[in-house]
Amino acid sequence: MNSTTVDNYIKSFPENVQVLLNQVRATIKENAPEAEESIAYMMPAYKIFGKPLVYFAAFKNHIGFYATPTGHTQFEKELSTYKQGKGSVQFPLDKPIPLTLIARIVKFRVEENYIRKLKK
Repeated sequence: MNSTTVDNYIKSFPENVQVLLNQVRATIKENAPEAEESIAYMMPAYKIFGKPLVYFAAFKNHIGFYATPTGHTQFEKELSTYKQGKGSVQFPLDKPIPLTLIARIVKFRVEENYIRKLKK
């Protein structure tokens, strides 16, 4: 699958997964309305202040959420119940997606990118 837009990416999944992907997308957009939305690394990607913010992707049994290592480090305790990789966390498709936590991570990353911008 090689989608060129986030809409096409989401539409390429079964309806139940589309619902979850749209929830994640809406949460990101609500908490980072100025972020640029695109496809990068074959998944939905968001940038703000010219720097990567977060990414997400659907897989067979989970939705992967990528907030760079800093977003995961900052919320290590809250994310500890989920399977993780370096800079990634897996939210199982058969459990509620932690949208409030995603919102907090996105806000943290927006602030982090803003501070980096100011230091330039």
